[in-house]
Amino acid sequence: MNDLKDKIPKWLEWAREIQQLSQTGLAFATNEYEIKRYTRLLEIVSEIISTHTELDYQSTLKSLMNHPGYATPKIDVRAAVIKDNKILLVQESTDKKWAMPGGWADVGDIPSEVAIRETYEESGFKVKPKKVIGVFDANRLGGCLELFHAFKIIFLCDLIGGEPKTSNETIDVGFFNFDNLPPLSLNRTNQKHIDEIILHLKFEDRKTYFD
Repeated sequence: MNDLKDKIPKWLEWAREIQQLSQTGLAFATNEYEIKRYTRLLEIVSEIISTHTELDYQSTLKSLMNHPGYATPKIDVRAAVIKDNKILLVQESTDKKWAMPGGWADVGDIPSEVAIRETYEESGFKVKPKKVIGVFDANRLGGCLELFHAFKIIFLCDLIGGEPKTSNETIDVGFFNFDNLPPLSLNRTNQKHIDEIILHLKFEDRKTYFD
């Protein structure tokens, strides 16, 4: 675990911690002085991010301000859909790289229904979740530059219908051999996820992985 954590840039660790403290501080602020102080901390976080990435300061600050309340991890749900020993991947419109279909869970969502909905919306395929492959700490997998702390739930799903179809978030859909995958969108899907999926396909009684 420490080796994985070492891959996270130190500036990103600091930015995440400041963001979490600021968000929680704003949630419990009782006067104008506290609001200004914690808002200024979010401005500093935005300055750090815009300095080290290609993200714009104003859009980053707006994103941070859109997450009120006590800071807790976000939930990312992904669907591992297998057909003829190939895995379903979608090409993301944002970075032009590939990932398992999925996305953030909304308040009130049932996790398995997120996998069903996101797979259909992003790929056009209908699926039925049958087991949880793993629950991953998404911020400690290396190559992840997400600001918000997130947990990732991956469901192994049966393909039950549909046909390939893109969306406003995806520009291509396809099934790929595990030994010949396209460039992966590492914040969404990386080799650790793929390796765990392969183990579950090989050993049907393999227990759910968790960090």
